[in-house]
Amino acid sequence: MPRRLDLPDSASTATSGEDGRLHAPSAERNAAPILDLLRHHGPETGRVLELAAGTGQHAVQFAAALPGLDWQPSEIDATRRASIDAWAAVSGAPNLRPAIELDATAPGWGAAHQGYDLILLVNLLHLISTPEARTLIAEAAQALAPQGRFVLYGPFLRDGEATSDGDACFNASLRAQDPEIGYKDDFEVIDWLHEAGLDLIDVVEMPANNLGIVAHRPF
Repeated sequence: MPRRLDLPDSASTATSGEDGRLHAPSAERNAAPILDLLRHHGPETGRVLELAAGTGQHAVQFAAALPGLDWQPSEIDATRRASIDAWAAVSGAPNLRPAIELDATAPGWGAAHQGYDLILLVNLLHLISTPEARTLIAEAAQALAPQGRFVLYGPFLRDGEATSDGDACFNASLRAQDPEIGYKDDFEVIDWLHEAGLDLIDVVEMPANNLGIVAHRPF
């Protein structure tokens, strides 16, 4: 992203481990339900771009569990790219590519990274501004192959409202750090997907009040 946010501790809890690997407990907790979502809505074969792949814990687990997919993690932060590659070295998954540098909020990357059958975004929209989120979605739509699918996972407002006191407090803490960021409304995100030329496939209730939003590029 174009700026490094001074987020509250609850927004990012990755800790350093051996060999440059970072570990985020949240990535361990949500890996299984996200994998189930991908198995249900994702392709069995093809090219995958994971945006803002973070520590790399998801990339190694998903690539190992979905061997028919050529998995390309991306991340703007150099320390996290190193973590992704360190996790990949330990896993040895043959379908997991080295992490590439990519700012998913920057205009123009979709034209440079085209033909993906699946694009995955986990837990980022609430950490970026609305203009950045809309740019990300528009660029992801360009990067998808025809019939390609875009899967978003994370916390959202539901028709403008938080679903729990905990979510309301977390959203407030994010906006206190930076009034440009915070939870996005589910209906607005769906509108942005449609504006980008994508069709909504499903909205799936996920653990811990999260949503999985699945869209695809019709042609």
